[in-house]
Amino acid sequence: MAEEVVLDLEELRQLQNIAKRPRVLNLISSEICNLEKLRESASVSNAKPEVEPAVPVPVSSSVKPVSPAANYATLGTFSWDQDNEKVKVYISLEGVDEDKVEAEFKPMSLDVKIHDLQGKNYRCAIPKLHKEIVPEKCKVLVKPKRIVVTMFKSSRGNWMDIHYKEDKIKPSLEKEKDPMAGIMDMMKNMYEGGDEEMKKTIAKAWTDARSGKAGDSLKGL
Repeated sequence: MAEEVVLDLEELRQLQNIAKRPRVLNLISSEICNLEKLRESASVSNAKPEVEPAVPVPVSSSVKPVSPAANYATLGTFSWDQDNEKVKVYISLEGVDEDKVEAEFKPMSLDVKIHDLQGKNYRCAIPKLHKEIVPEKCKVLVKPKRIVVTMFKSSRGNWMDIHYKEDKIKPSLEKEKDPMAGIMDMMKNMYEGGDEEMKKTIAKAWTDARSGKAGDSLKGL
């Protein structure tokens, strides 16, 4: 289109030089003016806009320092008491900020952390409790001179200790329920270490014991 406009302008200018009548000259001049405006607008629309170079955004290369893991002083000494429903742990520390106490309760463990107390961190943990607790019901109360940790027992009853320990009472109770078990063990030992006469006597006593006549048979031993 731009080339056609240029050719039309050249031809009109040639006609303008030849024409003599005023009206014809005015018409030619007007058309030349229109074509020149059209050519200018076409050249502006075809011109590529200048694109400003993108300015790179500076990226901060600073890396936030990673804070080292907190060190804790272990609080191994504490007191505790209980009733049928709950256990209370008493940690003696003065000036503790309630907002800086973190407690984690699990069914079989307790972990209490005290941060930034006179520039130090403290920790009182029981990795395995005597019996299960109910974590969602447990709570911590900070007092001026101590921290009180309340744990609710999963089942009512008395704890022999706050730390987990094997129940060593059960086996002895089972033997007490069956007093004949001890007698039979003794007879077995005597049979294995006795002579023929002793073995016959023990065998008879063993048989009588099973049939309910243990008292008479054991008199001869």
